[in-house]
Amino acid sequence: MRIRKGDRVKVLTGKDRGKVGEVMRVIPARNRVIVDGVNVAKRSTKAKRGTMQGGIIDKDMPVHASTVAVVCAECGPTRVGFRVDDQGRKIRVCRKCGGDL
Repeated sequence: MRIRKGDRVKVLTGKDRGKVGEVMRVIPARNRVIVDGVNVAKRSTKAKRGTMQGGIIDKDMPVHASTVAVVCAECGPTRVGFRVDDQGRKIRVCRKCGGDL
């Protein structure tokens, strides 16, 4: 997957189209990501060990990785490319402007 935890992404499709958020978790086995503030569902939970309060909470649910695009600082939502630097490390780059992500 080309999307990593901590990336700023923009939602391209669905009910939350246009929202921008940070990737909180990546699930590569299912090709899904959890984005902060996107695809929020209400869930009923029981109280656990007396410290955590039960009730209805808002929970961020996963969205498919193909429905989000990484946001470049200069040019906005873009696809991710790669290049190899002098030390042989792969670096993610913006496909529009060529800058590092």
